[in-house]
Amino acid sequence: MTVNGERRQRDYESFETETCTQSWQRWTETNIRSLYRTAQGWLRYVQRFTHPWDFLHEDEATTSGLTDGAPGEQNRIIFVNRPQPIKYLNNRISTAKYSVHSFIPLFLFEQFRRYSNCFFLLIALLQQIPDVSPTGRWTTLTPLILILSVSAIKEIVEDFKRHRADDETNRRKVDVLRDGRWQTVRWEALQVGDLCKVVNNQFFPADIVLLASSEPQGISFIETSNLDGETNLKIRQASSETARLDNTAELAGFTATIQCEQPNRHLYEFNGMLKESNAKTIALGLDQMLLRGAMLRNTAWINGVVVYTGHETKLMKNSTKAPLKRSSIDRQTNTHILMLFLILLTLSLLSAGFNELWMRTHSDWYIGIDEAQNSNFGFNFLTFLILYNNLIPISLQVTAEIVRFFQAKFIAMDSQMYHEETNTPAMARTSNLNEELGMVKYIFSDKTGTLTCNIMEFKKCSIAEIIYNRPGPNEKLEDTLLHQNLQRNHPTAPVIREFLTMLAICHTVIPERVNGKVNYHAASPDERALVLGGAMFGYVFDTRTPHTVSLRAGTELQEYVVLNVIDFTSARKRMSVIVKTPSGQIKLYCKGADSVIYPRLAGGPERARYADATLTHLEHFAADGLRTLVFAVADIPDHVYKDWSNTYHKASIAIQDREQKIEEAALLIENNLRLLGATAIEDKLQDGVPETIAALLKANIHVWVLTGDKQETAINIAHSARLIHTGMPLVILNEDSLDGTRESISRHAAEFGDNLRKQNDVALIIDGKTLKYAMGCDLKKDFLDLCISCKVVVCCRVSPIQKAEVVELVATATGAVTLAIGDGANDVAMIQRAAVGVGISGVEGLQAVCASDYSIAQFRYLLRLLLVHGAWNYSRISKLILYSFYKNICLYVIELWFAIYSAWSGQILFERWTIGFYNVIFTALPPFAIGLFDKLCSPEIMLRHPILYIPSQQGLLFNVRVFWVWAVNALLHSVLLFWLPMLLTSHHVLWPSGKDGGYLVMGNFVYTYVVLTVCLKAGLATHSWTWVTHVAIWGSVAMWFIFILVYSNLYPLVLIGAVMRGMDGMLFSSLVFWLGLVLIPIATLIPDVLVTVVHNSAFKSITEAVRESEIKQRDPAALLAHPRHSWTYIKYAIGKRNALKCLTETARLLQNVRSVFSRRSATRATMELELSHGFAFSQEEGGSVSQADVIRAYDTSQPRAARS
Repeated sequence: MTVNGERRQRDYESFETETCTQSWQRWTETNIRSLYRTAQGWLRYVQRFTHPWDFLHEDEATTSGLTDGAPGEQNRIIFVNRPQPIKYLNNRISTAKYSVHSFIPLFLFEQFRRYSNCFFLLIALLQQIPDVSPTGRWTTLTPLILILSVSAIKEIVEDFKRHRADDETNRRKVDVLRDGRWQTVRWEALQVGDLCKVVNNQFFPADIVLLASSEPQGISFIETSNLDGETNLKIRQASSETARLDNTAELAGFTATIQCEQPNRHLYEFNGMLKESNAKTIALGLDQMLLRGAMLRNTAWINGVVVYTGHETKLMKNSTKAPLKRSSIDRQTNTHILMLFLILLTLSLLSAGFNELWMRTHSDWYIGIDEAQNSNFGFNFLTFLILYNNLIPISLQVTAEIVRFFQAKFIAMDSQMYHEETNTPAMARTSNLNEELGMVKYIFSDKTGTLTCNIMEFKKCSIAEIIYNRPGPNEKLEDTLLHQNLQRNHPTAPVIREFLTMLAICHTVIPERVNGKVNYHAASPDERALVLGGAMFGYVFDTRTPHTVSLRAGTELQEYVVLNVIDFTSARKRMSVIVKTPSGQIKLYCKGADSVIYPRLAGGPERARYADATLTHLEHFAADGLRTLVFAVADIPDHVYKDWSNTYHKASIAIQDREQKIEEAALLIENNLRLLGATAIEDKLQDGVPETIAALLKANIHVWVLTGDKQETAINIAHSARLIHTGMPLVILNEDSLDGTRESISRHAAEFGDNLRKQNDVALIIDGKTLKYAMGCDLKKDFLDLCISCKVVVCCRVSPIQKAEVVELVATATGAVTLAIGDGANDVAMIQRAAVGVGISGVEGLQAVCASDYSIAQFRYLLRLLLVHGAWNYSRISKLILYSFYKNICLYVIELWFAIYSAWSGQILFERWTIGFYNVIFTALPPFAIGLFDKLCSPEIMLRHPILYIPSQQGLLFNVRVFWVWAVNALLHSVLLFWLPMLLTSHHVLWPSGKDGGYLVMGNFVYTYVVLTVCLKAGLATHSWTWVTHVAIWGSVAMWFIFILVYSNLYPLVLIGAVMRGMDGMLFSSLVFWLGLVLIPIATLIPDVLVTVVHNSAFKSITEAVRESEIKQRDPAALLAHPRHSWTYIKYAIGKRNALKCLTETARLLQNVRSVFSRRSATRATMELELSHGFAFSQEEGGSVSQADVIRAYDTSQPRAARS
């Protein structure tokens, strides 16, 4: 037991005299305090909504442990196998945005955050005032209710999917001991204090204290990749006093009280104690804690007691509430609507003022001004406010919602993002952020399961200067070069045998024979891959006992006595096994990073045999992004080993500085090594990851890796994934104090000089402890400046909440659109905090997917999601919004021009229902055609040339300038569409008979020309014409003519539209109408056509140029290689593209390895990283049980007893 463990044991034993009855009494006394704390909790809950930022780092101040306060005040008391005194939170979890009770208030809050909805609600209320509205009482309220209803249905459908995914998790099954027998219940039915059993390869349903397991001494293996990203297995060990609880009878009679800390988010801390009736108090710590989200591995079963459930588990404490996200375009649209509202108020005030002036200067008795009840300024102002309200398109929101919904369906239907192996399509879990996918500037990616497959494979090895590849799938062992060299007694045959023997015995793997086949269980995936590699070449690890290991080489069974195992640590970067061979010789087998093995070679790295060639091979392996280990052996005389063994034993039992003394003892024996060779293991990346990241970098997207895994592993993957390339300087921040972090950040920032806050070809590596200091208030800005100055940032050993804080820091400080992608529960907080969250439906469960906005099956699909769907959707939504404002301004500003001729009376030029149907019917289809089917370039071109993503990323298609260009264009069109018909009808002769028409005939003339003009304008704005586009444009015009024919003949059969009676005959019989139908839309659009022609000829953007090349069936590559000076917004990116060419090659870790040994580095850590050739050995350090003790506990030569 460690010193801290002994101290904790003594502290807990001071409670031994306390009985369960006293615990109950103390708990009862604190019930009143609990009520008070509940009231405080409600107060803090309210404050979270009123001052949310005050609570952002609230949990940072939370400490854990029994020292937090008085036991009854801070600690949780749990009764095992008895009812609980209070009701704890249930085990049901929810990642959805809404519940049945919260839907209405949250939905209304979300909808009325949009200024347009607030405005239309105001207009709808004003229209209820008698004699104020010129357009009727229901023309605004009815479409507003329709819009809210459609939005509500869409939100319900999308949130139902989240609830269904939550139900899939909540309805998983687990065995619980109730009434003396095992019952299978759903996870959601699990309660605090339940005794449960979890079997191999199952997730833990809650936070559980380990009581017993199927393994010797209560050992169990867990995989925490879902929590911290580490793929190596962790060891947990039950207390020796509870390890006996391995059968149902013992568990049924077990009664105890657990006292532990209150729920918190600290994944690596737990303190508690267990007091069994008539027994001493047992200390509980992290060694006995099994966290929700982790998975049981290599262990048949465990028995444990539930201490935290549901949203009180440490995993869920590291999550955040599902946010209500909005796209950048939505926020910009809000601003434009506010500006239009101010303009509308101004126009209403001016119109009401002009009405006052006209009334004072005209006193015509026949108008009946004196009898008008609403002739005062206030009534007139409200009248004009209602009249002009359609400047803000009420149909915009519902049109955009429907378009986004179908865009989401297109994402799900994309066969290029369908993963056939797992039958998993892409899925848009929310459609509100479709266009945000086209504006991403920063991507924050998890490593394990996101970039990698969580699979280690033995690929090749170097033995005595010869490289041997693993046997192919259909290749026989006898046909391999290695086997042939062994059989022919090649000069290197003895080295080959020694190397393969080392593969089979130098490890901590546990073999298990099942149905005549040997399965290997390992805490390190690297070690398992090495053992399987040895088995491929005929050296099969067969049996392990507490003191021996056996291997089968062909038909021969060899047994080695294990004398000592010196564990791997990240500081040592090596592990050693001392064995006695069957011939009685003592040997030390040592494997590790070349940076620590080479200096220990006999004769030194320069003169050691095979050293130079092996270094060359290491360079070759690293060029392929493989993880390497160097293998060496030493022969130890008996007397040397005997003396060293005594020294090592004394070091291992030392009370003070034990680890340092063990390291010093290891240095005495790990020298004079003889080099055998090296291995290359592939930490298998997902298909297409390097190419995807290279393309994302070309698209000017910054990719950051945030992982809970080790620094060496993360750097190695960054090399393999082409984030870090050969020769890229590494800025490494590994500090243990605030002052050290401040000094290091200041020093590195000063080194950048004038290039600070400008992107440099540098990679920043930082660990979680340093990040905690760097994210403090006084260092946050300097740290962000340093990060922005680097092309690549890799954060290692970070907690889930730290991931979220990094994302928020970048998003807040830069204002850029951020995207977080991950596959594990430890990525949920990051996914929810980013502007766009993408979950990968991998092997780590569905929590990341449940919390995400979009889900894909493989990282490589992210490229198509952004560069194709993102860029398309951004362009489509931008045009849809701009066009919606254009067509409304174009029609409804005409009411302002008509007011000049109607004495500013508020008289409408058009019939009221034609006004209402303008957005609903006659111009409804073109926005849908643009929003669903318009595209800039084909998906193949978009993927082949990622630089085409930059215009959408920089927001060039929708901004203040573009919006007001469209608004002014609409204003000019409204002028032409009103005064050209006025000029055409100025002689008041519309028919050959000489008859004249009223204002409504004039209004229908204008209305027809407007409909045709705005539909043709949609065609001008469309890049890609399809049959749908034709139907939308010409069908809209046709619907207006059909409407006139029908509506003009409804009255008196239907008592509406009396003023339209016979209008079809009047319009269609007028030659002036048909002449205007040809001339006026053409005259209105000629300036637009000329501007478009000039722009596309002399000032075309790169996207338009590429699209033109595609239409002409030319390769755009030559075009992109020689950019024109007019492409101003893209010149910077073209320069960047040339700088990034090196990333399109295979990642190489070192080009000139030999010179590394003579190079002087600033720090030892930098030197080791330069020498490590991709080394990254994954194994738990500082666990409850050392690897040496684990292997001593197993005897696989004997059958395992079945228990529980």
